[in-house]
Amino acid sequence: MLKYIERTRSFYGELGYKPYSWITHNEIPFCHSTRPVNEQRVTLISTAAHLLANAGDQGPGADYNAQAKFFHVFTTPVAPTPDLRISHLSYDRKHCLADDPNTWLPIQALQRAEQTGLIGELSKEVIGLPTNRNQRVTVEQDCPEVVAHCQRLKTDVVLLVPS
Repeated sequence: MLKYIERTRSFYGELGYKPYSWITHNEIPFCHSTRPVNEQRVTLISTAAHLLANAGDQGPGADYNAQAKFFHVFTTPVAPTPDLRISHLSYDRKHCLADDPNTWLPIQALQRAEQTGLIGELSKEVIGLPTNRNQRVTVEQDCPEVVAHCQRLKTDVVLLVPS
């Protein structure tokens, strides 16, 4: 069994980072759904980035690639399936091959869920959420942009797939 939290703390500790201070909220900014998910529009939010032609290796097994990082919320159509990658993220490359994009971008699974009636509808766009390691920017800039996109897309439920 992999002890993810323990391994992640150790991994970042070895890189010289202080232990992460989790953000807290006195009020929960979410609500309970009043309808079953098979009656709702689902929007996928991913921390994966667009493939950048001049940013070096971004394929499976690539070393950490800061050149591929993005800093602003974006949207992209779900069809055709966008080429989003995770080389810009720090993750445990020793234990993860990152060779299956369905693990960070489960569009095909969500389309099957829509076709079989497990979800009401998949939004026509994916929202890209940057991982800037800055809680203030995330809360004050990125989150309001994500909310605005969700409102524009008439989102009922989001599926956040952090990579």
